[in-house]
Amino acid sequence: MAENWNLLGHDWAVVMLRQHVAKSTQRHAYLFTGSPGLGRRSLALAFARSLTCLQPPALGESCGVCRDCRQFTLMQHPDLNIIQAEKEGGILKVDQIRELRKNVLFSPYQAKYKIVLLLRFQEANPSAANALLKTLEEAPSKVILLLTADNTEQLLPTIVSRCEVLRLRPLPIPCVESFLKEKGATEEKAELLAHLSVGRPGYALRLLEDETSLDFRNEKLDEFRTLLGASRVERFAYAEKLAKDKEEFRETLLLWLSLWRDVMLLSAGDEESIVNIDQREQIENLANKLSLADARKMLTTVESGIGQLKRNVNARLLAEVILLDFPKN
Repeated sequence: MAENWNLLGHDWAVVMLRQHVAKSTQRHAYLFTGSPGLGRRSLALAFARSLTCLQPPALGESCGVCRDCRQFTLMQHPDLNIIQAEKEGGILKVDQIRELRKNVLFSPYQAKYKIVLLLRFQEANPSAANALLKTLEEAPSKVILLLTADNTEQLLPTIVSRCEVLRLRPLPIPCVESFLKEKGATEEKAELLAHLSVGRPGYALRLLEDETSLDFRNEKLDEFRTLLGASRVERFAYAEKLAKDKEEFRETLLLWLSLWRDVMLLSAGDEESIVNIDQREQIENLANKLSLADARKMLTTVESGIGQLKRNVNARLLAEVILLDFPKN
């Protein structure tokens, strides 16, 4: 994969960025969009290395071993500024952008460019987004801004219009499966994780390396099965427990969303796109009991719940409303 900046997939994006570097036609701002775990940050850092490498083996390439390359790989370069919310799903605040605006006025300390990496910029509050707009308009020539976000619709159109947008797409499942086998996964585990990742190699690798993520999933799947047969009182008790930890609540909703999506797909006759392949029996049972409209309603309910949780609604009340909509076994 060396010819592809040692990245998995996104060949077209690498070709385009390599040409920008080779011809010195790089833009002042780039926006990498796509689902988390798809490789947005890895591609941005590989681009930064190609811009700043001390001894590139060819135009648009990076050696990977010089001081600048190593520091960018570790995200510890003095000319790299990383701006992000404190945690995933948090808020990127205006003070962070104001501090950045002061910083970019200084010349690079060591590299040819000062690189600013703005991760998950959809988490920026309106004030921070507007502050960045001013930075985009007035950034010095030696500053390159690299933004990542889930999609362009989450950002101000004026920010998107000032960036070169690279829309990254999921990789084929077999490609991710092969990648996981190379990392030591068994055939069965590689198949499951590749499907769960929906073609996102970074997320798949995280699942492989962090057993706690799969343990959490298995625990929540067991609870999901129990909830389908639970009484109203039992569901309310579970809602109270779930609401105590908002981050766990959000992760649980994301898992439910994935399951209900599979139920809806199977109800519509699409067996190939199912993600939770180890839950096929459960998904088939629900798809047989529910109409396509009912499955879609459950998917919409959970999806809406994720959005409401971000807006700090009453978590317990939200959990109760969602669980009351769950069908009964």
